[in-house]
Amino acid sequence: MKYFLVISLSILICLAHCKFDIEEVDEFEEFEELPRTEPDLKLKDDSSSPILEKAEAEVTVEDDDEFEHFNDEEEFEGFDTERLHVDDKDPKITIASVPVPFHTKWSNYIMETLLIIGIIAYFANFFYGRSKNAQLADIWFKTHKSLLEDNFSLVGDDGKIEIENSGLIKETESTYTLWCSGRTCCEGMLVELKFIKRQDLASMLNQFLRPVKDEVQIKVDMNKEDMDTFVFCVASKKTAARYSKEMADLSVFCPERKPGANYGLTDSFSVHSELGEVSSSILDAKTVNYINKYSDVIDCLHFSDRYSGLKLTDETAVPTKLPAVKKVLIFTFTIPTDKYADPQEAISTIYPLMSFIFQCMERIKRLRISKEAKSKAEKNRLRVEEAFLKTTHAARAEAAAARKEEKKKLEKERILKVKVELCCILL
Repeated sequence: MKYFLVISLSILICLAHCKFDIEEVDEFEEFEELPRTEPDLKLKDDSSSPILEKAEAEVTVEDDDEFEHFNDEEEFEGFDTERLHVDDKDPKITIASVPVPFHTKWSNYIMETLLIIGIIAYFANFFYGRSKNAQLADIWFKTHKSLLEDNFSLVGDDGKIEIENSGLIKETESTYTLWCSGRTCCEGMLVELKFIKRQDLASMLNQFLRPVKDEVQIKVDMNKEDMDTFVFCVASKKTAARYSKEMADLSVFCPERKPGANYGLTDSFSVHSELGEVSSSILDAKTVNYINKYSDVIDCLHFSDRYSGLKLTDETAVPTKLPAVKKVLIFTFTIPTDKYADPQEAISTIYPLMSFIFQCMERIKRLRISKEAKSKAEKNRLRVEEAFLKTTHAARAEAAAARKEEKKKLEKERILKVKVELCCILL
């Protein structure tokens, strides 16, 4: 009987230990994805065994806490058992006030200082240059107004029916124009004042490298019957070299430059002349003395019956017809503002040249070349026209072929349209 009780007690203890192991396994099974089947650990209920009931009554199985071993003070001796208090609130961020660095040394602001100085200098130069050019234009007009009104019935025509401003027209800050009309032997006269671009700081700086001067350019449109057939030019050497390359009439009819000393002029001038007869007629002793007297302000005298402006520089654009030409007298004078501090004195220096322009107009009106010179001039113009026709023959042929092709295309479209209309009527 004792043996039986011992065996039963051993079985109960084994079953208790097995149950504890199974519970530990079940706690970690919730992390597994695969399904499992719990083993059936039911014990057979043997109610007929009084010994088993007595053993169950005597044996008590206590539930173990799986974290009980952490409460063992002897095992974790020396560690603080108090829990740290965790504040659920967000931590407060404090930004330290750092002083803004401010340097009082001017050396730290060199670029900013230079930029401000440059802007101030640009605008100061702009307003000063603009007022300076406006002052020069106003002085020129007041000085020449009475002389212009004596020779023209209309001074300051702006192209409108009612003249709003009978004075200079401001084209740009450095360019002013004046149109005069109502005089014999000419259709009108255009005065163009070309001043230094004093309002532009870059141009003023470039003035030290390539100095330019204030200019007055006067172009007189002559009547067709009041000017004969010739091309003539007296200009300074620098201007003559430039005009012989840029001007269409000078480069074609009189490309050869002759020194002014051959005609009694100073060495600073060169002469372009299509006909020697014209040179001797215009450059008489009185005219030569007048040009030499004002040689420092006279830049160019350009008389031409074939004036068409600048020569075409674009070789790809071949014109199909001759450019329109006019009979003009062009006078270019420089204003010696670099020699005179007072603008009034500089303008007064070129005042007598306006009377010289009217004298030249009357002289050109009376000038008539001989028959031989007339025939030579006509041959030159015919030769130029033939050369132009040869150079433009290919372009004209191509243009004619294009026009012919376009005409055929339009004819085909017209015939096709008529056929379509007939088909619609028949249907």
